[in-house]
Amino acid sequence: MAWSAENAIKAYLQTVKMGKKAKEPDMSEFISALAAGNNAQLMVEACSSTAGTTTLALVAAAHQTGGRVVCILSRPEELRLSEDALGAESDCVEFVIGDARSLLLNDYHGADFVLIDCNLEEHDQILRAAQVGLKPRGAVIMGYNAFRNRLLWTSGMRTDLLPIGDGLQITRVPASGMEGVCGRRSRWVVRVDQCTGEEHVFRIKSQHRKELAA
Repeated sequence: MAWSAENAIKAYLQTVKMGKKAKEPDMSEFISALAAGNNAQLMVEACSSTAGTTTLALVAAAHQTGGRVVCILSRPEELRLSEDALGAESDCVEFVIGDARSLLLNDYHGADFVLIDCNLEEHDQILRAAQVGLKPRGAVIMGYNAFRNRLLWTSGMRTDLLPIGDGLQITRVPASGMEGVCGRRSRWVVRVDQCTGEEHVFRIKSQHRKELAA
């Protein structure tokens, strides 16, 4: 992921203008600058309630990179509240209602910037799903409100916990160069053992085989 200082600065300044009344503008400004500086093309946020200043930070970044912003909400009633909170900028956000783990593993596994509210229930499993399902060329995962629900799930990846806002956890997923092997497609499936409560993540691969001529 090539760093663009120009994009970072422009997104930072735009977020300052958007969040003049925000209680903790420093966090939003940092998020926006990091997303824009990394030229993020698909930014996905998993919210614990309604969209807010952190979503606006991604919108500001998207204005610089030309990328998309997806906001995952847990309940249908949060959609209208989120649109009202963002105002005109809500038109720049793709709202999705559903399970963040499944969506990050499957529908948005191509994201290169993921933002997760650590106030979400089972936020640790959502963070794990984000790290497992991201694109091989590298990505950034951020968890905010990390001091309230501290969790450092690194799996050998570089993770930093910064004293910004209520805590920002940043994990950088390195590029693996393994995208697309022999034309195989895959899908991530989450299963929970009803007896033990343990969660298992499976990757199911399928391969198109050429039919042999008779």
